[in-house]
Parts: sequence; structure tokens; C-alpha cells
Amino acid sequence: MAKRGFNGGFGGGMNMQAMMKQAQKMQQDMLKAQAEIAQMETTGTAGGGMVTVTVTGTATIKSVEIKPDVVDPDDIEMLQDLVTAAVNEALSAAQQKSQSQMSAITGGMGGLGGGLL
Repeated sequence: MAKRGFNGGFGGGMNMQAMMKQAQKMQQDMLKAQAEIAQMETTGTAGGGMVTVTVTGTATIKSVEIKPDVVDPDDIEMLQDLVTAAVNEALSAAQQKSQSQMSAITGGMGGLGGGLL
């Protein structure tokens, strides 16, 4: 029976090197995507455009625009609801864009993408 070397049966060291290079490239791509996501902006609106909120890809509110027509001192609750709805819409859009961009890099490998960040 012939003796096997250390790497015998495991495909040799070249496959491991290729896997390491692929992992390093994926990590670089993910870092680049994170930078792009941080610069990304999404908007959410409510009340037919009466309230517009812009957020960054890192979930930071960049601006809130409120049309004067929606400001009713006797109905502050409606304005609060519209702002909340617009913020939630903008954050949801930012999250979807971010997940889509990261999935393109990780190939939909689930938690692996988040674990390498």
C-alpha cells in the first residue's frame, strides 16, 4: 500500500490557497459594499407626499420635509403618524437595498455575510 502525503485525499494545498483568495476577495467586496451602502440614500413618504424622510444606508435620518399644508395645530397626532410612517418606509427601503447589495456579494449565503463584516 502506498503512503499518502499530508495533503493526500484532500486535493492538495492549491485548493486551500484558492479558497483563501476567494474569501479575501469576498471580504474586500463586502467592505466596498458597506462603504457604498453608507453613502446610499433612500426616501420614504407619507400622506401623499406631505411628509418626506431621507435616510442613509446606515439608518441615519438625513432630512425630514413637511409640507405646510399638513401642519394642523389641532391635529399634531396626525403629523406625528405621518412622520413615523415616512421614517419607517425610508428605513425599510434602505434595509432592502442593503440586503440586496450584500446578497449579490455573498451569493445568498445567509449569516455568513453578516459574520464577516
